[in-house]
Amino acid sequence: MTLMKTKQFEDVCMGDQLPALEIPITVALIAGGAVATRDYFPGHHDKDAAQELGSPHIFMNILTTSGLVQRFVEQWCGPEGRFADLRIRLGAPNYPGDTMMFQGEVTALDASSRTAEVTLKGKNSMGNHVTGTVAVTLP
Repeated sequence: MTLMKTKQFEDVCMGDQLPALEIPITVALIAGGAVATRDYFPGHHDKDAAQELGSPHIFMNILTTSGLVQRFVEQWCGPEGRFADLRIRLGAPNYPGDTMMFQGEVTALDASSRTAEVTLKGKNSMGNHVTGTVAVTLP
């Protein structure tokens, strides 16, 4: 078993690219994420209800997206990175059968707080599903 190592602040540079992360969008991911976050809005788990709202299928909620953003950044920084701030904006919806590709870059460093800011986007076939910034404090 390989343990995930946490990045040290000194090892991070402006412009560092995070490894891309591909997320297949499935019914189980969308519905499971909604239930796990106690979001019982029918558009997140009931296809007929979603279609009555004008959507072609169920669609991902912001809390699931937020969790995926955190996964993306933590896979880069490691388990001892502490999230200091997370600011995201939703764009195109995530529907089952699509894929979301995360990309990110270190866009700010603060040595006094040992914090790295990552600007990121998660893009699907319709455009950016999520854009934003995450500040992570590193050891």
